[in-house]
Amino acid sequence: MSSIDGKDPVRVAAGLKSTINNPNTSSEAKDNAAQRLEEINGQTGGGGQTNDYDESDLSTRQAAGYKATLSNPNTSSEAKRHAEEVLGGGSDATGAGVTTGSASSGSDDLHQTRVNAGYKATLKNPNVSEGAKEHARDVLAENDAL
Repeated sequence: MSSIDGKDPVRVAAGLKSTINNPNTSSEAKDNAAQRLEEINGQTGGGGQTNDYDESDLSTRQAAGYKATLSNPNTSSEAKRHAEEVLGGGSDATGAGVTTGSASSGSDDLHQTRVNAGYKATLKNPNVSEGAKEHARDVLAENDAL
């Protein structure tokens, strides 16, 4: 059963790798999967890369993840520092510039704008209690957003 006729070799390889790494799989099945994976790599010329993305896509996706880390308010400062270090080279793998300097302050401003918009919507909603509207007025007054 060394043939993968009609099947996507990338997906077959993914399944075999899953079998190899599954702790509930017998050693015989793992050995068989490893052997089939070697055969598939020989047939398709796969030099170990068995995903659908080329190198630049993977790097772009990684850069996007690090950028998301910088703008996520729930991310620790240590993780944000690490993301800045990784992106600190000034460009991602595609050569486009990576801007990390004001990502934190920009997202904070955007967040506050959206919070204020929610409170303003509260004031106009007829289904909201008068107490909630009063609270919204207080918050908007504190933020100079009235």
